Amino acid sequence: MTVDTTVPEAPTLRGSRCTECGNVAFPEATGCQRCGGTRLSSVDLAGRGTVWAHTVQRFAPKAPPYVPPAEGFTPFAVGYVELPDGVKVEAVLEATTVDDPAELAGAEVTLVAVDPVPRFATDQWLRSSGRTAEGAGR
Repeated sequence: MTVDTTVPEAPTLRGSRCTECGNVAFPEATGCQRCGGTRLSSVDLAGRGTVWAHTVQRFAPKAPPYVPPAEGFTPFAVGYVELPDGVKVEAVLEATTVDDPAELAGAEVTLVAVDPVPRFATDQWLRSSGRTAEGAGR
């Protein structure tokens, strides 16, 4: 019997940085939003950030493209996460409860998934699910 000892790779968001003015964009861009330059390089963005703003989605989004799970719709948190790279990323936010806004307001969060959309989690959620911030993001 062979045991797989590989550690799963942490998810990574890919953005771009303008080589002319240094502006960072997510998702990757072909032109700079700040200076209009066209010389951009791909960059891996930070895997941790701070919740900048959030709200709770309390009704099912339009289908398609949303496909409700078999157990039915459950409210979830969404918001913007400010990364140290200087960009804000719209994402789903994993929290132990969406009914306690104190857990998300200004919280430090870790990237836990990138597909189909970025998903960040609070340290409290990571602990409750048996994961660690070090194992989830860079």
